[in-house]
Amino acid sequence: MSKRRRRAQKTFENVPVVDAGAKGKSVAKTEDGAVIFLKNAVPGDVVDIKTFKKRKSFYEGEATVFHELSDRRTDPVCKHFGVCGGCKWQHMGYDSQLYFKQKEVKENLTRLGHLELPEITPIAGSAQQYYYRNKMEFSFSSNRWLTREEIENDTTIEDKKALGFHIPGMWDKILHLDECHLHPAIGEEIRLSVHAFAKAKSISYFNPREKTGVLRTLMLRMSSTGEVMVVIQFFKEDQEAREALLEHLKNEFDVIKSLQYVINEKANDTIYDQDVICYAGRDYILEEMEGLQFKVNAKSFYQTNSAQAYELYKITRDFAGLTGEELVYDLYTGTGTIAQFVAKKAKHVVGIEAIPVAIEDAKANASHNNIENTSFYAGDMKEVFTDEFIASNGVPDVVITDPPRDGMHKDVVAQLLKLAPQRIVYVSCNSATQARDLALMKEEYQIVKYQPVDMFPQTHHVENVVLLEKK
Repeated sequence: MSKRRRRAQKTFENVPVVDAGAKGKSVAKTEDGAVIFLKNAVPGDVVDIKTFKKRKSFYEGEATVFHELSDRRTDPVCKHFGVCGGCKWQHMGYDSQLYFKQKEVKENLTRLGHLELPEITPIAGSAQQYYYRNKMEFSFSSNRWLTREEIENDTTIEDKKALGFHIPGMWDKILHLDECHLHPAIGEEIRLSVHAFAKAKSISYFNPREKTGVLRTLMLRMSSTGEVMVVIQFFKEDQEAREALLEHLKNEFDVIKSLQYVINEKANDTIYDQDVICYAGRDYILEEMEGLQFKVNAKSFYQTNSAQAYELYKITRDFAGLTGEELVYDLYTGTGTIAQFVAKKAKHVVGIEAIPVAIEDAKANASHNNIENTSFYAGDMKEVFTDEFIASNGVPDVVITDPPRDGMHKDVVAQLLKLAPQRIVYVSCNSATQARDLALMKEEYQIVKYQPVDMFPQTHHVENVVLLEKK
């Protein structure tokens, strides 16, 4: 054993778990001030810990003995909790989840951004804490992941086929799921039916190391209107197996309005550069919000919690304070859902997005919804959002920005400061990068309101909406 490994392995006894940290981990702190991040504890627990990594200022470890159990604890509903990695906070009550999410947002804005904040608007919790995801992606494997219990019990596994999720951090290891509580019941029925049919017909599952097998991934999309899309990715063409499985789904599930497939022989399983072939029905399903309909295809981005997306968009629209006279810019517009959602209260909305196919979706949906006061442009934000663009489209009164996790490029922030709109509504899925961007604007703008929104119960992820007004 290396010296580095020996230094990392330490045992601490009777350590209180004091907080929730980044990426769903909890934080324990010893009497002499050592900080240890844990995956399997809840704030309020008192535990013995064995560490396995040593960083500059903290350890990473695992709770091995629980002396006291936290009042924040609850029983996980899923048998796969602790192995799957999809719901890291199932063992913590929902009120506590909301508490720590709101706390994280506030601390990131003050500690990282050194920002002056008004009183926080309490986090908007999700009415549904389970079965809320409208998009799920599962992987097939010919050699499934064995759990610790199966290995320790020396269990003989006759059937090693898996349809489930990647083990966190392992590209070639798939945990087979007997159940999943993230998506609606119809999604579970379809997933289990695919697995049962493929096993009965001896359709081979993909092996990522050997590059063999037929079935590769299963994508399910389920809209609030009750429509379902199924996209099956095959590693290679096997017409007999492909048609048998697709016909089975077509005949068994009337709710499937879009049945599609992909033949993907490349190394990775992303489909964005692949042809998606419609086998039955349409190449899209319909999502609806306040009478607006959005066509969602296999490659579309759409918020994965439909009900909570509606709450997020209402907060965004409320923060924007539109009267019908404003020119609005919607930066990182995606498929234009926010732009179209606020359009009826604006004079005109201009959306910008880097992904051309998303802009095509935005234009198609605006046309479908008979919305005539929107314009959409595709291109890299820092290259499109220029003086020439603004001269052509007008100086905005309000800017809505909803960037990816990395936040806004510094050139985009600089252009916003140059434009000096009266109001900026900043929607973020990462309050740490949001804090960084807001710090660059704090000399010119003040934070008037901010509100976290829980889009993903049972996980550590949280959205945050901030209203900035010109000083």
